[in-house]
Order: sequence, then structure tokens, then C-alpha cells
Amino acid sequence: MGIGTRTPRTANDLSSGRIATKTISHYYCISQQSFPAKSFCFPAASIWTKGTIKTCSQNAKKAMIDQANLQVPARFFDILRATEENGFTMPSDILTGSLLRTLAASKPNGHFLELGTGTGLSAAWILDGMDKGSTLISLDNDATLLTIAERFVGKDPRLDLVHCDGAAWIAKNFEKKFDYIFADTWHGKYLLLPEVLAMLRKGGLYIVDDMLPQPNWPDGHQEKAIQFVKLLESRPDLVLTKMHWATGIIIAVKK
Repeated sequence: MGIGTRTPRTANDLSSGRIATKTISHYYCISQQSFPAKSFCFPAASIWTKGTIKTCSQNAKKAMIDQANLQVPARFFDILRATEENGFTMPSDILTGSLLRTLAASKPNGHFLELGTGTGLSAAWILDGMDKGSTLISLDNDATLLTIAERFVGKDPRLDLVHCDGAAWIAKNFEKKFDYIFADTWHGKYLLLPEVLAMLRKGGLYIVDDMLPQPNWPDGHQEKAIQFVKLLESRPDLVLTKMHWATGIIIAVKK
């Protein structure tokens, strides 16, 4: 529906089942049967009523609540429970997981790499977004954490869980190419960044989280994070977006 001059109608039109377009304090609010759960607001030029503005704003905010209608992976709560029982305090949060899943769906038949499996929470989200033709290699140097991941997501035939040191694995597999790399440990983020980015295909996604200050950051880590961001920004082969959201996320695409 285009935006143009419309005749204001009554508030009853919004609940009547008819298309109702309101010209209200610099917004058009459109409600119609094909969009039953949402009201859409667009800039306009006229003024109508403050009450409708408030209603439209509230509906839009409710529709955009981060965790509203968010479906978690099948074994999410099992992994979360086991993570808490283990005492592991650095799993990816639910918003990061949701984004990882969405981005994974953009790479059909893709080759995925996760550096830092932890207990498998992030892997569960990534697998949930991957198609049947995609594969994920996820590695960690902590055998105890990998045991949890193996228990809940290890039977997925698309997943290869690897117990090894990150630097050793990268040195041995530097010729591999990936469409999607989630770096959730030191290697591929604060260590060996050029080597890992060389493994990213053109058009591939490089994703990191925990870029906003975290309670478990050791002394001096904030400066490392700042320098890491500057390094990414200086690379001419990357197009990136910094997101002040969740734990702080950066998404970069290889040019």
C-alpha cells in the first residue's frame, strides 16, 4: 500500500475488519486482515489523534519484543540445564543464538565452523538454522564441555565435534574454506585472526559475540576488545556491522 493523502476515519475502523488507514501525528497506522497481529506505522504529514499514536506505538513495540514467539532448538533446555549443573558460565545467550540460527539459514549447502563449542548451545542454534546439505565443524579444547555437547547434539550427522587445541586445528586445516565462521573463543578472534579470516569464502559470514563488557572479563580485556574492533574495521576485505544488542555482536562479510 502506498503512502499518500488519505481521508481520516474513525477508531472503529481498526477493529471492523476493513482496511483502515490513519493519518496521525506524522504516522500512518495500517491495520488489515492480512496482517492480524501487527499495526504498521509510516511517516506522514497530517495530525489525527494522540490516542491512536499511543496504541500504534504499543502494538509495534510488542511485536518487536526480542524473545516474543521465539522457538528454541529441541534440546535447548536440556543443554542449558546441563551447562548450569557443570558450572560453565560463558554460554551464548538466547538472543545471540536466535541470530546465529537466522544467519545459518542464509547459507544453504554451506560449510560452517564454530571455534569454541562450549556445551553445545550455540551449535544447537546453528544446526537448527542449517539445511540438510550443510555441515558444521565445532571444536573445543575442554573435553568435559564437549561431553555435554556430544550428549545432546552429537548424533546430528551434519555435525563434527572436535576435541583439540584451536591453534593446532587451524594450522592443520588452514586450506579449508567456510561460508560461516562463529568465533566464540580466543583463536579466530583475539588470536590467529588473519589465519581464520583467510578460511572464509567470499560472501561468507564471520560472527563474534561478547563484545560489550561482560562480568567475567579479566582485567585488561576491555582494551583487547577495543583493539580487536579497530582491527576488524581496518580490514578492506570486510564489510561489517556492529550491534549494541545482546552481548555485543559483530557480523562481517568477506568481500
